[in-house]
Amino acid sequence: MLEPSQPIALFAEATMGSLNAKMAEGILRYGSNPVVAVIDSTQTGKRVRDLCTIDSDVPIVGSLAKAQALGAQVLVLGTAPSGGRLPQEWVSVLEQAVAEGMSLVNGMHDRLHPMFESRLRAGQWVWDLRVPQGDAPRIGMARAAGLNNTRVLMVGTDMAIGKMTAGLELTRSLQLLGRNAAFLATGQTGIAITGRGIPLDAIRVDHAGGAVERMVLEAAEHEIVVVEGQGSLLHPGSTATLPLMRGSACTHMILCHRAGMQTLDELDSVRIPPLRDVIALNEIVARAAGALTPAKVVAIALNTARLTQAEAEVALRAIEDDTGLAAADPVRQGAEKLAKAVLE
Repeated sequence: MLEPSQPIALFAEATMGSLNAKMAEGILRYGSNPVVAVIDSTQTGKRVRDLCTIDSDVPIVGSLAKAQALGAQVLVLGTAPSGGRLPQEWVSVLEQAVAEGMSLVNGMHDRLHPMFESRLRAGQWVWDLRVPQGDAPRIGMARAAGLNNTRVLMVGTDMAIGKMTAGLELTRSLQLLGRNAAFLATGQTGIAITGRGIPLDAIRVDHAGGAVERMVLEAAEHEIVVVEGQGSLLHPGSTATLPLMRGSACTHMILCHRAGMQTLDELDSVRIPPLRDVIALNEIVARAAGALTPAKVVAIALNTARLTQAEAEVALRAIEDDTGLAAADPVRQGAEKLAKAVLE
């Protein structure tokens, strides 16, 4: 539906530069479509580089009309509010976009296609990213454990910690090293970027492990698959990591963490244990105390976006000294160090 040549506008009202705009940032960093504008009326007149670490000259505009004047043909909802529900105040903007012939890319749990189906013209469409495709998968049965390839799962100390970004950078580095590597998307941003994948958090819990398993089996021809992580074993509101571990039968894991984090972002009462303990937790859960695939955490992807270059280097050295594992910020430094840790 979304052709790579179609100009898009990212709707990130009152969130650009915050964690909730991770979809907008992901598409800006890795998407193939030309982005003509980001819509955020609270940041009008700025550029993307003024609000985040992406060196982009894309303008921030205050209205849909201004984005259309710049040539936008598709409106992408680039913000993920808590719980992934569509804010009611967005509906008028979406109605205006559809009325004026724009197509929509929607990463919310609320489906937009039924809302606008009767109003769509020829060539106009609505892509609801969080709608599972195809038949319901079989229950996971550790079938991926029989594959001969390397299966790398991105895990994290928290949600919105950079698992998708690190996974995409790792895949790119593996490919540059001459390896047949593929990135398997499990969330709406990854699906929007790659055009394929599964919306894991929209799949019934009984089918989640099987959906991951089916996706991994379908990618069996690749020497290495990098599975996008979701959630965290540490977060009391997250159930996504377990079906990812079970369905992928991962052989390797990369732990993603934000430098300096002591507690979960939205739960100050939940402290992040020492990373060595987090590593041990993920390893023992992944291998089910020895019953399943013996997966190991082989490296740390450290998000140092809030640090200076000098501070980042100190933080990375400290992580390596503490864990004994290779550590790198895949955005700041590239992911070659992580890729080599996987290959070793």
